Amino acid sequence: MRPSDIFDLLRDGQPRTRAQLVEATGLARSTISARLDALMRLGLVVPFGGVSTGGRPPSLLAFNPGARVVVGVDLGATHATAAIADLDGRILAERSVQLDIALGPERVLGWVDDVVRELLADQGRDVAELAAIGIGLPGPVEHSTGRAINPPIMPGWDRYDVPGHVQRAFAVPVLVDNDVNIMALGEQHAHLREVSDLVFIKVGTGIGAGIISGGTLQRGAQGTAGDLGHVHLPRAAHVTCRCGNQGCLEAIAAVPALAAAVRSAGVELAHDHDVVALVRGGDQQAIQVVRQSGRDLGEVLATLVNLVNPSVIVIGGGLAAAGEGLLAGIREVVYQRSLPLATEHLRIVTSRAGERAGVIGAAALAIGHVLAPESIDRAVERAATAEMSGVSAG
Repeated sequence: MRPSDIFDLLRDGQPRTRAQLVEATGLARSTISARLDALMRLGLVVPFGGVSTGGRPPSLLAFNPGARVVVGVDLGATHATAAIADLDGRILAERSVQLDIALGPERVLGWVDDVVRELLADQGRDVAELAAIGIGLPGPVEHSTGRAINPPIMPGWDRYDVPGHVQRAFAVPVLVDNDVNIMALGEQHAHLREVSDLVFIKVGTGIGAGIISGGTLQRGAQGTAGDLGHVHLPRAAHVTCRCGNQGCLEAIAAVPALAAAVRSAGVELAHDHDVVALVRGGDQQAIQVVRQSGRDLGEVLATLVNLVNPSVIVIGGGLAAAGEGLLAGIREVVYQRSLPLATEHLRIVTSRAGERAGVIGAAALAIGHVLAPESIDRAVERAATAEMSGVSAG
């Protein structure tokens, strides 16, 4: 049994004794002690109640989320948020600015470099205590390389080496994913840790899904899993989408399409997202348009429910603030079209993390890498090698 297996037993935060770990694993006490000693040298496991000050060590041991920190960065079309978090995902400090992604990678990632230093200084942390950085981008991302691929609203970012740029300033792993995937991770981490099968739907200027199945984020072969906005919908057959195809869900159910429908009915709108304010203000035309958007979303989600069988569907993004009108339209069609067994315990809810889902998820992405079994075991091996080198040199 590897050190990571012992760590995994303690990661839930519940303190345990060596005897309890022996009973849980069936390993010899000496083996458990050796694994625990390695984890304690890394700071990941500490005596419960704090670090021992001498004498006989306390019998209880627990995960130490303060051993290192990570930074999560959520880059949107016109905004950026960054946060520093401990290894349990607790946000310690946060920064937000208006920042246009179209300024290009050098300008935007320059801000990322600066804000990471600010956040570390804010917490009195040294750069050596930074374990990883997670970044969410508002476009398609090849997760294996961290590069945006043909992003429609990100001029200058196509195939740009985002991890390489950030690693020039910080020699740590840099994980990059698209915005809806990190929102799914954020919602799960903050409010649905017990849920291993969920779908996060972002409805704003576009429509996308982050799919977590069996506890694992599903990205697909090229990282495009969850691109619901460009699923064909018969009702939209003669409507041209911004992607160039006709009949896409996004062309009739995303916020710009809803704003156009409201304007065509003679209602003035200064901005597309003002549709939500009209709904909340009781405007009947806007309410009907949003309810129909929910039905259209439901048409596609009903198929997704039958294919993926989530236990929770979370609706986020700008349109989520429209509330029950949108949810009612989705539920109406999903419960009618999906298999009864798939919907028996299905919950369809709005995001509780809201605008912070992205930055929480970016931090969770980084934590997932740092605390992955292979990362833990490599860290233990490096520490042991360094210790042996020190002994040999002495």
